[in-house]
Amino acid sequence: MIVEDWDQLTFRVNREAYRSAEIFTRERGWVWMHTWLYLGHETEIPNPNDFKVRTLGGRPLIFCRDSAGEVHAFLNSCPHRGTVLCRENEGSTRLFQCFYHAWTFRNNGELAAIPDVGAYESGDDFAASMGLRSVPRLEIHEGFVFVSFDPDVPPLLEHLGDAADYMTMIEQQHEGGMTTLAGTQLYSVRGNWKLAVENAMDGYHFAPTHNTFVGYLRESGFAVTDDNQYAYNLGNGHGLLVLTGHGGRISMVWEPRFGEDERVRTEQHRAEMTRRLGETRAHYVADESHILFVFPNLLLFDIEGLSIRQLEPVAPDQTDVRAWQLVPRNEDPDTRALRMKTVVSFVGPGGLATPDDIEAYEAVQRGIQATANSAAPELDYSDMSRGMADEVKGAQGRSIDEGAMRGFWRHWIEAIGLDDGLEINGERPASFLVGRDVR
Repeated sequence: MIVEDWDQLTFRVNREAYRSAEIFTRERGWVWMHTWLYLGHETEIPNPNDFKVRTLGGRPLIFCRDSAGEVHAFLNSCPHRGTVLCRENEGSTRLFQCFYHAWTFRNNGELAAIPDVGAYESGDDFAASMGLRSVPRLEIHEGFVFVSFDPDVPPLLEHLGDAADYMTMIEQQHEGGMTTLAGTQLYSVRGNWKLAVENAMDGYHFAPTHNTFVGYLRESGFAVTDDNQYAYNLGNGHGLLVLTGHGGRISMVWEPRFGEDERVRTEQHRAEMTRRLGETRAHYVADESHILFVFPNLLLFDIEGLSIRQLEPVAPDQTDVRAWQLVPRNEDPDTRALRMKTVVSFVGPGGLATPDDIEAYEAVQRGIQATANSAAPELDYSDMSRGMADEVKGAQGRSIDEGAMRGFWRHWIEAIGLDDGLEINGERPASFLVGRDVR
């Protein structure tokens, strides 16, 4: 599936990885069933009895906060006969009742009532065994809720590794912390989920693909550049792009299109951040835009504003994307309005970037059919070699190279358990640059 050649400095991925139903099934069974998956943000269910319905790895789930305020993730399936239990997308309730036979459950998972319970002679023992089925593992980091269907998965922070601190940076941006806005952006893409990961970790495409946005920034007085922008492999398949020349950041890095009032607010907020975090930490939190990928299904676009994206693979050539906006809890109305206008203008489904990106990776999905079952099998590979020479030299990879993608693919081949899926030619460097100290 992957050929990594250090003599020729090439890295190639077999395009069957994007097309194969067998590979897709293997990903569902090996990756989605045995690692941590991003479920949602705890501020989506801020109050006791709040719930959302969500799907991970094709499995319907109830993401809820019980009457005592504890967060849960239950399989959205009645333990009686398997009926989908909760058929509303969201709401507030103390009880979930199955429409089929009226079995009723409390929002902590306990069975509350069975019609004609006397028909079950085992009584309390039977009722105790028929509560809602919890997802085996649930942990929360900085408000981000992760679950795993594997009870023996390592602790969440071990999985997150260096990615965890970049999530902490998000929470540190504002003194009062962050919260999600109501509403979900949901769209479906005719492309493999891994193409979405590649696109996010690919600074190389920014200028040619998003030339309309680049032109808009230049006309508004912002000098767009790819200089001094880097990519990092954070381990366990996670990746990071550090961007400083692709736009400003609301309340942290001012640019002319934000207006003079926002310049004053930004200066005040930056002074507060320096007092609270110290000059070095405030610099890393505020002065850099980050695109963070957490393997396998979470993308955080911490750029002009902050967008959370969750990937849900549906088929080898179809991916559902859910997106939410994360904003400061305490923010004046003018800044909030500017933030939302700016966010939707770029990373929203109708913005100047996301439609470009969707068309790009749908075009890849269409285009790779051209080399399927080729008489020359060596043609049926995608190249991701850009920047390998810097890896050999020990130089940090640039955002416009493809090092973050290579880090993802190296972990992917391990995660799907394909022992003969990686061919290495030549001598791989003793170690790859991983992460950095931003504390």
